[in-house]
Amino acid sequence: MSHELLIALLGFAFVTSVTPGPNNMMLLASGVNFGFRRTLPHMLGISIGHALMVFLVGMGLAGVFKAWPPALVALKVASVAYMLWLAWKIAQAGAPGEGRAKASPMTFLQAAAFQWVNPKAWAMALGAVSAYVTEPSTWAYAVVAGVFACVNLPSVSVWAGMGQAVRRWLEGPGRLRAFNLTMAGLLVLSLWPVVTMEV
Repeated sequence: MSHELLIALLGFAFVTSVTPGPNNMMLLASGVNFGFRRTLPHMLGISIGHALMVFLVGMGLAGVFKAWPPALVALKVASVAYMLWLAWKIAQAGAPGEGRAKASPMTFLQAAAFQWVNPKAWAMALGAVSAYVTEPSTWAYAVVAGVFACVNLPSVSVWAGMGQAVRRWLEGPGRLRAFNLTMAGLLVLSLWPVVTMEV
């Protein structure tokens, strides 16, 4: 990969990682409800899980959807169902320490698995592989995945940090409830790309 292409890829990875989307909405909510430190496994799961996704998409996973369109329909259905469930969990989250629903932050494995039903993650992976790999090879896909892993973690940590920063202001149950309902609503709105996603 040329120096110029690598710089462009770094910019693409940063912009797509730091802008709002399902991952960042959930990290913001997790930062508020559980704090930055308890959200670290969630952040690592996003970064490593998405990097693996980028690599596998490059190695030919996208071809499965072209060869068998029902697989894309199944992915859309799973995405909508899972994200609606997550939105409900966020809306029902209580204040830190409350026993209601025994809330806990997303684990590393849950966050990594979530990338496969996250429409923005798919768009990022497909866009990176198609635009920044000029000579397909295992090494080229590994480089793109590695760039995403390195750029994604500090980018998404900004959102968990923002959640931590406003946590004290949201300590009142009314404010926290309003915040969680807003985050749940934004997560539902982010489902729109699932309907129009193409491979």
